[in-house]
Amino acid sequence: MGRILAVDDELDMLSLLKMIIEGYTTHQVITTNNPLEAAELLGKEQFDLILTDLKMPGLDGMELLALAKQRDSDALVLMITAFGSMESAEAAMAKGAFDYISKPFRKEQILLAIDRAMRWREMALQNKELKKRLEGE
Repeated sequence: MGRILAVDDELDMLSLLKMIIEGYTTHQVITTNNPLEAAELLGKEQFDLILTDLKMPGLDGMELLALAKQRDSDALVLMITAFGSMESAEAAMAKGAFDYISKPFRKEQILLAIDRAMRWREMALQNKELKKRLEGE
């Protein structure tokens, strides 16, 4: 079971994400429609995955990505973007986003992306643990 932070300025999108993820997985979803609150949450809590809209007022997805990476270089960020901002999504990937999903998305699409991200995280944590053990010998 993982902890996922979902950030989008559209409340309907947050409700949909929470319903899909918690309905089809064992992950817990914390949502906020305020990107500044999301930045605060990142400073106080640990999340396995961050889902963020790219275009938001106050603090956009790129700024949130940079903040998440600054706090934890291993942070996994999944961008959610409207069709018109695919170039921005690709730029986000270049800056360390794990993946991006286009709006509107299908339920299977988001679930698959989350599953891939969580498997990646698990492998990365196991890899870190093995390295630590090897260095300790």
